[in-house]
Amino acid sequence: MAVLSGGGSGHEPMHGGFVGVGMLDAACPGAVFTSPTPEQMYEATKAVHSGSGVLYIVKNYSGDIMNFDMALDLAAADGIEVESVVIDDDVAVEDSLYTQGRRGVGTTVLAEKICGAAAEEGYDLKRLADLCRKVNENGRSMGMALTSCTVPHVGTPTFELGEDEMEIGIGIHGEPGRQRMKLKPADEVVEMLLEPIIADLPYKAGDEVLLFVNSMGGTPLIELYVVYRKAHQLCQAKGLKVVRNLIGPYITSLEMAGTSITLLRMDDELIRLWDAPVKTPALRWGN
Repeated sequence: MAVLSGGGSGHEPMHGGFVGVGMLDAACPGAVFTSPTPEQMYEATKAVHSGSGVLYIVKNYSGDIMNFDMALDLAAADGIEVESVVIDDDVAVEDSLYTQGRRGVGTTVLAEKICGAAAEEGYDLKRLADLCRKVNENGRSMGMALTSCTVPHVGTPTFELGEDEMEIGIGIHGEPGRQRMKLKPADEVVEMLLEPIIADLPYKAGDEVLLFVNSMGGTPLIELYVVYRKAHQLCQAKGLKVVRNLIGPYITSLEMAGTSITLLRMDDELIRLWDAPVKTPALRWGN
């Protein structure tokens, strides 16, 4: 069983940094913030197919959806069985510049790890796809930006923020969020991100969760731990039990300064698969 993902470059280490034992079998990079082509995905599918099928993990952006669907059709014509699961976990906005429906963000990283472990365990394709849908259904994310990013071939910032401003609910390509406002203390920012996440599922007292605090690319680790501390406190106040965590730059937006928070409701299966060994350039633990 093979797991394949991909998308525009500029979000490193996703996805190429997650290729390895216990995670992705292949990743297709496009140009910066641009979907890879169907031909790339088709060739990658043929390269990793071992006879038992291929799972596509696709972020909910129009270009990715369209091109992965075309690759799936090409693979099907060759007799390769493919299941495609869309990640749409961003609670900030219902529709965005590049989407119909919610954007796919931090839960993508968690789905790739969990599904990669399940593939190593020998899950068949249907079971693996159902697992990926389960991760998506139980994961929610929201991010914010302190600065824009600059796409290299454009050479100017994607959007403008004053030195005393921030954007709440920003997308990973610089898409606008819920609101632009004056800078607030870190604890207030975390509340503005986490409260909508918890309310959206909704998570409830007694839930076990994985808490993922992500850098958008330009935010140092020490600041992420400030965010994590407050997020952990808020989870505890809501009766949520943080059983696993992930902190660092895992789904970025070039050099954008900012952070995103992801919560994933866990159960015994998800905890087991999360804890399974992983050996990739960007994520590794276990034997």
